[in-house]
Amino acid sequence: MTKIHILQTGMICVSPYVPYDDTNAGKLKVMGLTVPSEQWVWLPVSSYLIEHSKGLILVDTGWDRRISPTGEYDKKLQATVLGSKMLARINQGMLPEGQAIDEQLLRMGYKASDIDYVVLSHLDCENVCGVSQVAHARHILVSDEEMQAAMSGSTTNRVRYQSSLWRDVPLTLYQWNSDRGPFNRSYDLFGDHSIELINLPGHSDGLVAVKITNDEGKYVLLTSDSAYSARSWREMVLPGIYSNRNDQLKSLRWVREQSLSSDCIASLSTHDPEVEPHTIEI
Repeated sequence: MTKIHILQTGMICVSPYVPYDDTNAGKLKVMGLTVPSEQWVWLPVSSYLIEHSKGLILVDTGWDRRISPTGEYDKKLQATVLGSKMLARINQGMLPEGQAIDEQLLRMGYKASDIDYVVLSHLDCENVCGVSQVAHARHILVSDEEMQAAMSGSTTNRVRYQSSLWRDVPLTLYQWNSDRGPFNRSYDLFGDHSIELINLPGHSDGLVAVKITNDEGKYVLLTSDSAYSARSWREMVLPGIYSNRNDQLKSLRWVREQSLSSDCIASLSTHDPEVEPHTIEI
């Protein structure tokens, strides 16, 4: 039996057009620069610990305690840790006491060195900020395509991706070894389709969803930021941050199809406010 632990590893405050950009509002509104602060929304940041017969897998790491040492939002300190005032301005993070990934692993009886694989779904700050807390994991994986985008040097990416967050962490880049998903690009972690990293570009080039499948073909889908919540795929509302709008739409259609399948036990998004920490057994 596989256990999937849904963990809340902080909160993020963003423009309301980040999760749901149904009017194609434009960059200024998505960045929140023309949106009153009282309209911004706090969303959870989820990470996932998968206890699988072939290994212990952590998907994303959430915020690092350094951005929020007292458990509250600290504007100045967050800008220092993230290395960008602009990035900290548009992604305001908070990490309540006990929610840092190393704190949660310790309570569950695990050390970072016990983790066989850390899968970084993509390299946005709230997904990777805590990666240094699990630097002693056996393998820390990020898709080669995502790293290429992060290091591309475009004006947007120079703000969006801050390599200082993972610079001192031994990352392993992987290339697609299977053809699952809407773009026929995936990575079969164990070679048996039980844990698949499915490329869903659009939000970012190398973003992956994680599909966990049991022997009966039932599965749990971790959508990362290809969908910000169940509302995203139910109503086909695209998130506001994207690298390619057409790819983003194609990815979200695939998420919807997978989520509505009778074989889908759960479809979980990183920032869905309706998802509470709990454990799924499949």
